[in-house]
Amino acid sequence: MSDNLLSNINNPTDLRQLDEVQLPQVAQELRDFIIDIVAVKEGHLGASLGVVELTIALHYVFETPNDLLIWDVGHQAYGHKILTERREKFHTNRQLSGISGFPKRSESIYDAFGVGHSSTSISAALGMAIASNLKGDIEKHHIAVIGDASIASGMAFEGLNHAGVTDANLLVILNDNAIGIDPSVGALKKYLTAVKEGKNPRQNNMIKSLNFNYSGPIDGHDIFAVIKELKRLQKIKGPKFLHVITTKGKGLQQAEENQVKYHAPGKFDANTGEIHIKPEENLPPKYQDVFGLTLLDLAKKNEKIIGITPAMPSGSSLKFMMDAFPKRAFDVGIAEQHAVTLAAGMATQGMVVFCNIYSTFLQRGYDQVIHDVAIQNLPVIFCLDRAGLVGEDGATHHGVFDLAYLRCIPNMIVYAPMNEIALQNILFTAQLGLNHPIAIRYPRGRGVITDWQKQHLGKYEKIEIGKSICIKKGLKIAVLSNGTIGNNVTLAIAKMKDATNISHYDFPFVKPLDKNTLHSIFTEFKTIITIEDGVVKGGFGSTILEFASKNNYTSKITTLGIPDEFIEQGTVTELQQYCKIDVKSLEILFSTY
Repeated sequence: MSDNLLSNINNPTDLRQLDEVQLPQVAQELRDFIIDIVAVKEGHLGASLGVVELTIALHYVFETPNDLLIWDVGHQAYGHKILTERREKFHTNRQLSGISGFPKRSESIYDAFGVGHSSTSISAALGMAIASNLKGDIEKHHIAVIGDASIASGMAFEGLNHAGVTDANLLVILNDNAIGIDPSVGALKKYLTAVKEGKNPRQNNMIKSLNFNYSGPIDGHDIFAVIKELKRLQKIKGPKFLHVITTKGKGLQQAEENQVKYHAPGKFDANTGEIHIKPEENLPPKYQDVFGLTLLDLAKKNEKIIGITPAMPSGSSLKFMMDAFPKRAFDVGIAEQHAVTLAAGMATQGMVVFCNIYSTFLQRGYDQVIHDVAIQNLPVIFCLDRAGLVGEDGATHHGVFDLAYLRCIPNMIVYAPMNEIALQNILFTAQLGLNHPIAIRYPRGRGVITDWQKQHLGKYEKIEIGKSICIKKGLKIAVLSNGTIGNNVTLAIAKMKDATNISHYDFPFVKPLDKNTLHSIFTEFKTIITIEDGVVKGGFGSTILEFASKNNYTSKITTLGIPDEFIEQGTVTELQQYCKIDVKSLEILFSTY
């Protein structure tokens, strides 16, 4: 092979100096570069490998950054980042003080819009295109690259619906690989499959019927065909839609064959593709598996139990129930609003509905939580996975707002278990029948009990709603923790030479509060510290401050948690240290009393 071309490409202007016949070599080098770094540094792999040719073609044909390019979600934007002045920094991807794993406006002029959650690209690109028209810049191109899982979301349809009645210079590129994180689902997926297989009559094209100039489907790995079509579309005004077929994980055999696992595989061998297996013996279970296995066990005994997840069956571990009871467990696609209201509808008919949505994604269904569930006081059981700091995915994915945005809703019970036993017991308690909706939030990662499944699964105790637990009695200060961050408190106390001054209370219920215990605490202690894995503005600590104010208590209260800023990427440990809620910071703090 001739000299490495990628090492001389610092930006798209350099890329455009090459002859078109050199681009397949660039594609191979770009794939190798992504594989070599992600193999060691971890990150999202399959999505970026699948769009290497498309990425090169877009920057080769269009005048980025003047022409605006938006990657929906952004899992697939690694190649884009490498070609846009970040090749030398790419090894810092998703690390503390490094570059973000997602496109981010403050990071590069080539990142036209910050993304992380799905289905925003069409609306954003349309907004930019309409603004360009108003400014008289009718030659500028606005391109949204969106996957077949993301385009099935309601927001994407809203964008398409509006765009079709405008003269906006908008190009929507459907990156159709039949998978998001898990395989795509739903009627739209079946429609796209029919189009790909040539089984859909040409006149029966739903995109054309929305007034888009439709072309495709074309092979997204034939770089010459992609460039030819992009150049043709470049000359056409108005809303355009290009259907591109790609293979997620293209260029790495294992990633093509196991697309779910290689979405974000962790560390792997760059040459063979083999994932470095982390030993899992004698490790506590993942909280998602505690949820999934407990729900399956409960569903075997309670035929009214239903499971719902918006496109996260593997990540939420609802897959256990989906495999065992396919008629009672539903992946509704990337549709959080629909998931919440579907759950509400089922609850009106007496079903016991567990609606599992990542904390950061429930933000997208907030109106439905209020309007369709809480106002009607329907006992939907929301299970918020990935609550708190999630690590390397950064600001778009930290589930730190839920305590604040849920506790203000009337009728809502808000609960955060301290460990696996508390999680399984609240799931058990909720399915016995509650008079209100409940939100149960738990973190990404592992619990604390190594033999949980063998020793505890299926052995349930009913939890008293609104009750706190005194874990340790002390003389001078009361530490009130909510959720699994309480384990940091326990560890910090254990490391202290003398912890006789420290009392520790687990307050799993942010709502309703254990007011009787709080009255006792405020009567006994002049110093109170609250700690939560959520924002301090409006969260658990705020609840305690409100209680103190209302009851005229004068104890000194310190609230620990996530500060009033968007926390960037890093390991959970690094981010806890930054927020001063890690074990060491707590030990130092407690030792001052």
